[in-house]
Amino acid sequence: MTDSPAPAPLIAPCGGTLVDLLAPPEEREELRARAGRLPSAQLSDRAVCDLELLVTGGFSPLDRFLGREDYARSLEEMRLADGALWPIPVTLPLDPADVHLDGEIALRDAKNNLLAVMTVEEAYEWDRAEAAQGICGTRDERHPLVAEMARWGAVNVSGRLQALDLPLHYDFRELRLTPAQCRERLAAMGGGEVVAFQTRNPLHRVHEELTKRAADAVGGALLLHPVVGLTKPGDVDHYTRVRTYRALAENYYAPGSMLLALLPLAMRMAGPREALWHALIRRNYGANHLIVGRDHAGPGNDSSGKPFYGPYDAQEMVAAHAEETGVKAAPFQELVYLPDEDRYEEAHRVAPGAATASLSGTQAREEHLNKGVRLPSWFTRPEVAEILAESYPPRHAQGVCVWFTGLSGAGKSTIADALTALLMEEGRHVTVLDGDVVRTHLSKGLGFSKEDRDANILRIGFVAAEVVRAGGVAVCAAVSPYAAARNAVRGMADPDGGGAFVEVFVNTPLEVCEARDSKGMYAKARRGEITGFTGIDDPYETPAAPDLELETTASSPEENARLILGELRRRGFIR
Repeated sequence: MTDSPAPAPLIAPCGGTLVDLLAPPEEREELRARAGRLPSAQLSDRAVCDLELLVTGGFSPLDRFLGREDYARSLEEMRLADGALWPIPVTLPLDPADVHLDGEIALRDAKNNLLAVMTVEEAYEWDRAEAAQGICGTRDERHPLVAEMARWGAVNVSGRLQALDLPLHYDFRELRLTPAQCRERLAAMGGGEVVAFQTRNPLHRVHEELTKRAADAVGGALLLHPVVGLTKPGDVDHYTRVRTYRALAENYYAPGSMLLALLPLAMRMAGPREALWHALIRRNYGANHLIVGRDHAGPGNDSSGKPFYGPYDAQEMVAAHAEETGVKAAPFQELVYLPDEDRYEEAHRVAPGAATASLSGTQAREEHLNKGVRLPSWFTRPEVAEILAESYPPRHAQGVCVWFTGLSGAGKSTIADALTALLMEEGRHVTVLDGDVVRTHLSKGLGFSKEDRDANILRIGFVAAEVVRAGGVAVCAAVSPYAAARNAVRGMADPDGGGAFVEVFVNTPLEVCEARDSKGMYAKARRGEITGFTGIDDPYETPAAPDLELETTASSPEENARLILGELRRRGFIR
């Protein structure tokens, strides 16, 4: 990097100088006035999170978004150009139109609030496939970050940053501690040893027990450091989660034994690389131990149904670099509950045949997200169960998106009409997003280019996701020929992969679709009057693993609609 401060000593996690990019108070008025005359770039939520951690020193030794040399080496070797360990590239991808090389640009959030001024010193193109493979170890678009990358700007920019303000947060102000504030409070607890616990989910009794044991093992304090930036799509919202953490901190941890602070991190869900990154970040916040969970920062399964990362890859990665980072991995031990003794014990220490009770994370999720909270008291504290119950209704009252994809004329809308009637008969509220609705309200101004068609699908997906979030059923019928866009919509509507998105492939042969074409669109495409028409001169990317595949030449629309209804009933979305 250029003109970066020297990295903090690696073996002294609570020492070293933190980067601070806030402009001095006496310079901010002039900087703000100058920024008003500069071209602006509006940052994504991810970039805003990254900027906040750059400004406060959470990403020390970084003092800017990565330039070309740092980016290339981080991607290939998990290091910066000067050799410092840094496994996740922190970049600012922008559209070329927003790039003003050798000039200044004002960086603003989605509400147009001014955050910082960047002196653009570098601008370079980046390769999406290379970035996906380097950061995530895969190009599979079922990985949420890989799918998201398709929407990033084509040019990374880097240069000196002068921040005027931190991003505005109205919630949990007392818990939003900077790295410097965190270090100061941890130092006041004494002892010097600090165990950090990375979490993006509600804490159950086993997590509570684990964190207490980890702190006792090192004779130090606990830093309960939940992520409240971008986590895995579909995670329990941070408002609900932080309420549960606060209830536990106030009622079940000894005073002075733990510090609850929030981390405004945009996770990449990059498995072992991300675990090592988390260790470096927690070092900046004052910790020298990190509890590393099974499949830490894993996004779930790939398109073939296999986990993206091995269950212990993250633990091994953090342990392998502990001497360099100064942060030791505290493995997440498997604990089971012994009901006869009313206590938890490590699974490998339990005598064969002993009475035990356990509840997997998957089972817990099914309980408190699908059926309402009915978790046993030995598994979840009553305060946590009550908060979760307030936030999450039973599955039959939750939203779901049924996404029809297939060639024009395949029969998508006809089946969607039949399904809509059946769903309303069952008492579900349905929003239909078919060709007529989309053309009238969402697609105006869009053409037939791939970019326009992707934009159209993402617009439909956004509306569908909002319907799902509000507890309704979104029935969408769109050709949606490209797999990347369909996967992006799946991520919007069913971000946690819990079954709230049903991809229905209406597999009707092209010749049948052409024969059904009452509007003559296929004929116009054959004559060259329409270009970029799916199935003629633009390919349709067949879904690799649709949730349902329907045949329409021998089955009626009602028969197919009832197949979908049965699938929704099986998933619990119909009472």
